[in-house]
Amino acid sequence: MSSGHPRSLHAASAIIGGRPVAGVRFTTDASGRISSIEHGVRLAEGELSLGTVVPGMGNAHSHAFHRLLRGRTHADGGDFWQWRTAMYAAAASLDPERYYAVARAVFGEMLVCGWTAVGEFHYVHHRHDGRPYAEAHAMESAVASAARDVGIRLTLLDTAYLAGGLGAPLLAEQLAFGDGSAERWLERWHSLRGHLAATAGDGDRVTLGAALHSVRAVPRDAMATILAGLPADIPLHVHLSEQPQENADTLAATGLTPTGVLAELGALTPRISLVHAIHLTDADVALIGSSRATVVMCPTTEADLGDGIGPARRLADAGARIAVGSDQNAVIDPFLELRGLEAGERLASGQRGRFDPAELLAAGSAAGYTSLGLGAHTLALGQPLDLVEVSTISLRTLGGDPAQIALTATAADVERVIVAGELVASSGALASSAAAGRPEHLLADALAGLSSSRSGSAVEAAQGAHP
Repeated sequence: MSSGHPRSLHAASAIIGGRPVAGVRFTTDASGRISSIEHGVRLAEGELSLGTVVPGMGNAHSHAFHRLLRGRTHADGGDFWQWRTAMYAAAASLDPERYYAVARAVFGEMLVCGWTAVGEFHYVHHRHDGRPYAEAHAMESAVASAARDVGIRLTLLDTAYLAGGLGAPLLAEQLAFGDGSAERWLERWHSLRGHLAATAGDGDRVTLGAALHSVRAVPRDAMATILAGLPADIPLHVHLSEQPQENADTLAATGLTPTGVLAELGALTPRISLVHAIHLTDADVALIGSSRATVVMCPTTEADLGDGIGPARRLADAGARIAVGSDQNAVIDPFLELRGLEAGERLASGQRGRFDPAELLAAGSAAGYTSLGLGAHTLALGQPLDLVEVSTISLRTLGGDPAQIALTATAADVERVIVAGELVASSGALASSAAAGRPEHLLADALAGLSSSRSGSAVEAAQGAHP
């Protein structure tokens, strides 16, 4: 999408390092990276004029198709495992065309809400019965095309999902996720890397990462093979200890916690991101902290599914980096994720100010970008110019200290969004020529396409699905 020309823009105020700086001019090079920063300057003729801006937010964990379940799984109670059954039904409704339509709408919603980058934890690789599509990487290409068309940065976290549980084969409803073996997954991953490179255009914002679904879904030997077969600079993500059952099953099978299994494999390094990490022992916290890994908390999902409240402050104090993600996309709002992170800490500890406002903004921006392999994101020279303009005069933010905007604003206060120095969203609408308009219209089209298809009934079935 990049025009390939340097540009400059002016912000009346920019939150840099957690503090408001007045009159900031950012100039970019042809790739959309910051080439100069001036403070205390006036708007120049012809510059794009913004109000108060914060660094663009990095959504470090998303399953785009889970958005199909929003508002459809609350009537019957249950727990994570019951919800998972509904999720399988939604996955069964997808093919490349439908997945593209859904992902485009969801990525568009993310962009207008202030997420400028997303890590898509992607495991729906094949047909529902496990057969590959005739076109190689059809599902992965659909996700990449959706991101390119709306203008969001995407780290496609292609996911290894090989087992239905510790020592158990994939369930029938999981066959679309599997590749048969670690070797076959690696072969497909390396092929996908070449495919994405071959289809990339000028200023491409799609990169490839990797994921191990979880300790319960990837056998230990397979994890060792994958760790040995991936380039060392590729970001690696894994679900960890989201549910107590995962811990109990892993202990019974291995004598170790899931964290212990990863540590034994040498997987705990600064390049890994551990998603959820809720039910941890003191030893787990120490291992994760000393490794300088990233922990991706997903507060709105963890609350929605009744997962629990993770030890985010303890992990941060131990040395871990804390990022956030929208996960099942029941809520798409970076500010609510940040507020949920702090709210969970307050509820669990009985204390306020567990993370200060600057730490929260860093979790939403710099830590998210680092988790996705996109480098530091602190609005410094050489970094991408990704910005979110936030209203300071709304009913929610009026009268507040701009430095504390992470604890007052919501996605409704996002006015304009900049990626690589380009305006990509304004007032809730996308600016891309390939996906212009409002994301809700794109979503309505995607849902209409699903409901008119034979497999669209799977989404309807998800409403009443039970284990």
